[in-house]
Amino acid sequence: MCGTVMQESLLSKIPLVGRGKVRDIYDLGDRLLIVATDRISCFDVVLPTPIPDKGRVLTQLSLFWFEKTGHIIRNHLLTSDLSAVITDPDELALLTGRAMVVTKAKPVLVEAIVRGYLSGSAWKEYGQHGTVCGISLPGGLCESEKLPEPMFTPSTKAERGLHDENVSFERASDLIGPELADRVRDASLGLYGFAAQLAAERGIIIADTKFEFGLVGDELILIDEVLTPDSSRFWPADQYAPGGPQPSFDKQYVRDYLDSIGFNRTPPAPELPDEVVQKTSGKYQEALKTLTGEE
Repeated sequence: MCGTVMQESLLSKIPLVGRGKVRDIYDLGDRLLIVATDRISCFDVVLPTPIPDKGRVLTQLSLFWFEKTGHIIRNHLLTSDLSAVITDPDELALLTGRAMVVTKAKPVLVEAIVRGYLSGSAWKEYGQHGTVCGISLPGGLCESEKLPEPMFTPSTKAERGLHDENVSFERASDLIGPELADRVRDASLGLYGFAAQLAAERGIIIADTKFEFGLVGDELILIDEVLTPDSSRFWPADQYAPGGPQPSFDKQYVRDYLDSIGFNRTPPAPELPDEVVQKTSGKYQEALKTLTGEE
């Protein structure tokens, strides 16, 4: 698994029904099996070079956060024990630690982004217009500074090959309905507030993060992954120094490398050198150990 990008179906008896940038989705009838691969995407482009053990880190962190945030909102996790759905011993060994069985849900067609710090595209927009996703902020803020309060800044879910697009809350309300938009915003801010405090107690700043939600009937639930280095910016709290970019536990290291070689952010992406691969793998594993205490 580690060291090879997964292109073909991994399972002989369960149909593959979807493939995202990182996850493969298999249909179990009334449930889904979601497998986190070692693929990595940056700027919405899947890179040809995998990051060893990345899928296992993403799965273990999601399991950790699903358990910690269940009192805020129900999530789609049913079990990470695959023995009841995978009978082939080789396939079971391959997927253990990187897959989970989940409830089927109808995805909500906006991505729910919460920003607690001024970084990334938010910092760029603020420098140009004094706004973040069209929302005015006080003047004089510096890069990576903590925002006066966390901001909910939704985006559209892009079709394959396209980039997600930040939209106003009003536009998100038009897309999914005002009542559902309110529920998504409130759940997102609640999740971020709880997680940011817990992570801070363990030495990590969650600068921003992305949640995805689904509907089971009329019930809103948390789906996909949650609060991982793929969906969040994780900064080491003991090195935090506003006024510039921060060291991170997430894939920012890969983004910075791609920018340094002039990658134009459109496919095909270049291969990553071994040094970048190993350092990135180490950052993912360090994030898991820092937050959960587990290797």
